[in-house]
Amino acid sequence: MNIEPSYQATLDYLYSFVDYSLTRSDRYTAEKFDLGRMRHFVEKLGRPDQKYPIIHIAGTKGKGSVSAMCSRVLQAQGYRVGLYTSPHLHDYAERIQVNQEPIAHADLVALVEELRPVFASIPELTTFEITTGLAMVYFAREQVDVAVLEVGLGGRLDATNVVTPVVSVITSISFDHMFLLGDTLAAIAGEKCGIIKPGIPVVSAPQHEEARIVIERRAKELGAALVQVGKDYLYAPVSHSLGGQSMLIWPASEQPLVNEFIESGGLIEWEPTRLNLSLLGYHQVENAATAYAALQVFRQRSLPISAPAMQEGFARTAWPGRFEILQHSPVVVLDSAHNRDSARKLRLALDDYFPGRSVIMVFGASEDKDVHGMFAELMPRVRQVVATKSFHPRAMEAERLVELAHQFGRPALIVPDVGDALNEALRLASGDDLVLVTGSIFVAAGAREAWLARKHLPVQV
Repeated sequence: MNIEPSYQATLDYLYSFVDYSLTRSDRYTAEKFDLGRMRHFVEKLGRPDQKYPIIHIAGTKGKGSVSAMCSRVLQAQGYRVGLYTSPHLHDYAERIQVNQEPIAHADLVALVEELRPVFASIPELTTFEITTGLAMVYFAREQVDVAVLEVGLGGRLDATNVVTPVVSVITSISFDHMFLLGDTLAAIAGEKCGIIKPGIPVVSAPQHEEARIVIERRAKELGAALVQVGKDYLYAPVSHSLGGQSMLIWPASEQPLVNEFIESGGLIEWEPTRLNLSLLGYHQVENAATAYAALQVFRQRSLPISAPAMQEGFARTAWPGRFEILQHSPVVVLDSAHNRDSARKLRLALDDYFPGRSVIMVFGASEDKDVHGMFAELMPRVRQVVATKSFHPRAMEAERLVELAHQFGRPALIVPDVGDALNEALRLASGDDLVLVTGSIFVAAGAREAWLARKHLPVQV
């Protein structure tokens, strides 16, 4: 039986509910995000989220990578692990995974059909709320040992925030979704801090001072033990290449031993924990340190995790579309950067791995993004812009991208289709030019699908 027509009909049904991720920014209002509705929903579902321990992860950037790392380590330990992330790269089913396997299309169709009466009984449910509920039910039925839940937007009013986790995690906070979350780092941090629960430990990635102060204050108010990466856990990169990178990480209490290790040139028997990472870029070292700290807290409060599982999990974590190198001649780099901070981290990664190479940049973004800020970070490396537009309803017109590129003194041309834009960039590339595709996860996904089709390769998640 061909399940695909039923699967597409199921997706059409799910998207028939309000989906704020597809509406333009002036359609968003904080009043529409009501946790009371989501609490009522999970009660009707029988509180499936209470059947397994949870790691709950918020943040502006890095939360997907940290979620993937935590999930992969727990799986390496032998646990059955649910992973809930958004948005998807290629297929809606990617959002709901057990041990890296997306929910089968047939299972999603059957689950939605079964739960339709529940959806119909609660007015104004959104697509994201329904998807979150579906993940919670699926994880319970699959009898996962642990679930890793990534926040969709913000934290305080996000649909995932009805859970009581073993540990809360806040990754790097920067400017994004300002129309909804606030136009200062303090305001945005306040929304992210909404996932902190009374008495539940919280792990924070290194933060700008403005955000750090808010997190510290909120954790203290709620009696939540705060573990800060960069203060309570320290880390340092060791080496990096196109094949991966390595790092050291240690609790602050071990700093005297680390001092001795450094001064001896690494000759003493003791050394800090060394992790090998498959994900590239210094920002992934920071993400790995955050995931490691979160897993240490989780290990102390819930399920055991061994050192070998840590080693294996970090080394085998894959997260497509995040500084992903598709080919080496010419080099094609795919990245889902979509705000100024992530664009800065992308440029630093380019400087680390491909110093001096000029860049042909395929770029498309959503209309509510700080494209000027992203261009300010990336343009010093860019020789030519190929402006494109994803299928997403909020995608910025390519003509506007050309105007902005010209403001930075860079030539730009329009190729509306993302796959065609990648082909044009490859045609323009010469010598040591590097082709970079970035600006949005939707553009990254479109380019990745086009590249895999050119190579006659199956889409991989």
